[in-house]
Amino acid sequence: MIALDTFSDEELFELVKEGSRGAYEEIYHRFKGVLYAHAYRMLGDREEVRDLIQEVFVALWSKKDSLFIKNISAYLYSSVRNRVIDRMSRQKSKNKYLDSMAFYVEHYSYQVPDRILYEKELRSLIEAEVNALPERMRLVFEMSRKEHLSHKEISEKLGISETTVRKQVNNALKILRSRFKNRDSFIFFLFIYSLPY
Repeated sequence: MIALDTFSDEELFELVKEGSRGAYEEIYHRFKGVLYAHAYRMLGDREEVRDLIQEVFVALWSKKDSLFIKNISAYLYSSVRNRVIDRMSRQKSKNKYLDSMAFYVEHYSYQVPDRILYEKELRSLIEAEVNALPERMRLVFEMSRKEHLSHKEISEKLGISETTVRKQVNNALKILRSRFKNRDSFIFFLFIYSLPY
């Protein structure tokens, strides 16, 4: 059996292009730690960084036939950086939009009948963020907040411990709170999901 850890990065990528899963996994294990640290310094969000690193490696495998890479390390760093910039740019635009929505609701909603439309748009943004949660976390969160089930009821329905349910709900809130940095937007989010004080 070939010891893939003795191969250079470029030799490994050549094997990846030939369809070697082993070489692909070796590249993944060789780079995932440093790429994670690199992305985390810029984003500061563990969940998002994990998703981003996974996207980069999935793209590497799915596009392997069409990629011409001389330096796999530079390519991976560049892919991570571009995805971080893309996320930051989208987050900035979204925060700007949420800020203007909150300002509108606070200052003009009593004057303009279109406020229902604006609230609908904000509600859609909130729903999109909830839907973007990891599958199990989203399910637990929605059972707790939309169906108003207790932690005990959720644990019985899903066959998991109450501690796991509590942890999933708290993690979901932490993620969502970080997404809605604007206070008014987060208050609107709390109102929609009838969160306890």
